[in-house]
Amino acid sequence: MRLTVTLFLLCLTMASNAQFGKYFKNRTLRFDYYHSGSYEVEYVMPDEMILEGKWAGPRKHLIDPFDFGADKIMVYDSVSGNLIFTKGFSTLFIEYQATEEAKSQCGNFPESILMPLPKKTVRLDYYSRGKDMVWVKRYETFFNPGKDELKIKTGNTYAVETIVKSGSPKNKLDLVILPEGYTDAEMPKFLDDCARFISYLFETDPYGQFIKDINIRAVIAPSAESGTDIPGDTLSRNTLLNSSFYTFGSDRYLMTTDFKKVRDVASCAPYDQIIILVNHPRYGGGGIYNFYAISTVDNEHSGFVFTHEFGHCLAGLGDEYSGAGSAAEDVYSRDKEPWEPNITTLVDFNSKWKDLLSGGTPVPTPENDEWKGKIGVFEGAGYMKTGIYRPYFDCSMNVVRFNNFCPVCKRSIVRMIEFYIGK
Repeated sequence: MRLTVTLFLLCLTMASNAQFGKYFKNRTLRFDYYHSGSYEVEYVMPDEMILEGKWAGPRKHLIDPFDFGADKIMVYDSVSGNLIFTKGFSTLFIEYQATEEAKSQCGNFPESILMPLPKKTVRLDYYSRGKDMVWVKRYETFFNPGKDELKIKTGNTYAVETIVKSGSPKNKLDLVILPEGYTDAEMPKFLDDCARFISYLFETDPYGQFIKDINIRAVIAPSAESGTDIPGDTLSRNTLLNSSFYTFGSDRYLMTTDFKKVRDVASCAPYDQIIILVNHPRYGGGGIYNFYAISTVDNEHSGFVFTHEFGHCLAGLGDEYSGAGSAAEDVYSRDKEPWEPNITTLVDFNSKWKDLLSGGTPVPTPENDEWKGKIGVFEGAGYMKTGIYRPYFDCSMNVVRFNNFCPVCKRSIVRMIEFYIGK
């Protein structure tokens, strides 16, 4: 029986590699574009196609099975019309659309997406979710790798330090850590901080069980000055990735809009996910699905912030808190099911964690001692106090508590890691 299973898995691997080899080369194609618009309108405007290093993403799962994110690309072989690659993600622009500013003016954000380099002409379709959660095509282009202009990445090539090596990027989850606000003299501190944050990651369940499935590399890319911008304190620093607190007016929301620079630095190493460590003690950070996760390093809660934000970035987890302190209210429509796996409006609860509920669990579930430590359906999540629900009384996506992901979030993280490692 064991031999039969081994042969079956070997055949699946060979078939997956053959599918990859049929349509793609072992290189990375980066499509840079601008995402623009307001609350009412949205545009995708092309910038350039860039050829980067070897493809580090999944080869077995070329079609994204999750359908997570506010955006996605769909790539078709132009001759046969076969769908050969998809990828879901979210961006800062989608969050901008929910701001007060977006009701009266347009924003413009540089963004990019990665895919394996096609061997022949492909059609690339860009979709985003409309307010009714239905996918809307925003842009379409054909790309011929033999004829269309393809920029080969040039510029700064920074040294890369391998922190954890578990195997080939072909079947591992590859993380790249970028420094922000570390001067050249502070690079030893950056590497020490990398080691500390890797410890935070593997101390957090369920990541510890996947130590042998994760590669982690750090890019040695110094900034001219230490720290980050804090507009509320009229503090400005000359840093490599141009990060800043007060993103969209939130004093603890630390992000960068210079995503093109982020991609340039990250491209020095093979990666599936980007982590940015910011050399500052203030509480804050941010994380967006398949975009990047960012956190300051010297706050007493930095371990929690990092793992919370990486939950957004890797697994598409939604914020489970509500009320004061959130960036926006009524982000979600109560009559539509959100795409995040750990929040629900009950419109399509069957697609969420209904299968994990014990018999007799009331829906909604009361917030009392009887239901602490049990999976339920607790009202208040996604920045909203009513009409949207979370699976646990408390969880690292809800309260400031390190290593406290609930069973639903853990399952989502495990599924995503298994996607990258080809299980």
